[in-house]
Amino acid sequence: MRTRPDVLTDVKLPGGTVTVDEYGYITDPDAWSEDFARWAAEREGVGPLDDLHWDMLRFVRDWYDEHGVAADQRHLLKYLAARFDTDKHGAKDILFAHFPAGYVKQTVKLAGMRQPRAWSTG
Repeated sequence: MRTRPDVLTDVKLPGGTVTVDEYGYITDPDAWSEDFARWAAEREGVGPLDDLHWDMLRFVRDWYDEHGVAADQRHLLKYLAARFDTDKHGAKDILFAHFPAGYVKQTVKLAGMRQPRAWSTG
């Protein structure tokens, strides 16, 4: 539980303005755009974003569109394992090669999900 309010900042992007919290997570997932992903990737030191980055971000976005919540890491790992015919450990290697600070810190952020308050990355 947080004991203080979030510090919010408006970020002007080519496609419009989005609001982020003090950690760079978007506050409205419906305001996400590829411009936001590029902006966040630059701040996180990820990139340039390649096709596999975009594929993982789209998976998280599609999951959100279908379920109304961000995908848990295990869902992305299952997708990557199937796509690359590997096991969970191989899928984790793929994920961390592209998002070295981890699923919640980078993948979820770049995909335009709100900052998780308490999250099992399962």
